[in-house]
Amino acid sequence: MMTLGDNATTAQRIAHSIAHRIISGALQPDAPLRQDHIAREFNSSHVPVREAFRQLEAQHLVVAAPRRGVRVASLDAKSVKEIAEMRAALEVIALRNASPKLTSAHLARIELALIEADNADTIREFEIANRAFHHALVAPCAMPRLLACLDGLQLANSRLVFAMARSAGWCPRSNQDHRLILQALRSRNIDQACDLLARHIQTIERLVLPASL
Repeated sequence: MMTLGDNATTAQRIAHSIAHRIISGALQPDAPLRQDHIAREFNSSHVPVREAFRQLEAQHLVVAAPRRGVRVASLDAKSVKEIAEMRAALEVIALRNASPKLTSAHLARIELALIEADNADTIREFEIANRAFHHALVAPCAMPRLLACLDGLQLANSRLVFAMARSAGWCPRSNQDHRLILQALRSRNIDQACDLLARHIQTIERLVLPASL
């Protein structure tokens, strides 16, 4: 799902492990995350655990509330709608800024991710390729704060994809939305590409809510 470099900090390793459990469904919505338990599991002090919690909160995977502590973020209708609307707005901004900088090499990377998603045999393979496609669309915008925010939202979206797959099943299929977005970008029709992207992202709300909530 996610990879870490050799130089990852203890906090990053903790956040990575917990994120994997949340996205895969091993940790259910509203499950409590006890700082002392996690510190003991990873043989660490509480400092990197608190930093890991901050990273996970920025990725919309956990929430911290007074007197309730840190818990896995919910997957209720309000949360799903918020994730979809934030992604739709911010990813379109990123694509508008990325589009003038897209080269043939960038378009090739986008197409490769599309093909890998089409050829995926498992939900995990599809999720990795889907995340790669959306990242490749916007990476040339060179806006690090925006891209960091989108990376967190995309992880939250991956959690929705897994939740939908667990409830409604998943089978390999071609993603026509991705193909149309790429076609619009190749034609330099940026407005059409942005409209297609916004509609595509918002479909997750319609698909997830009846299937898994």
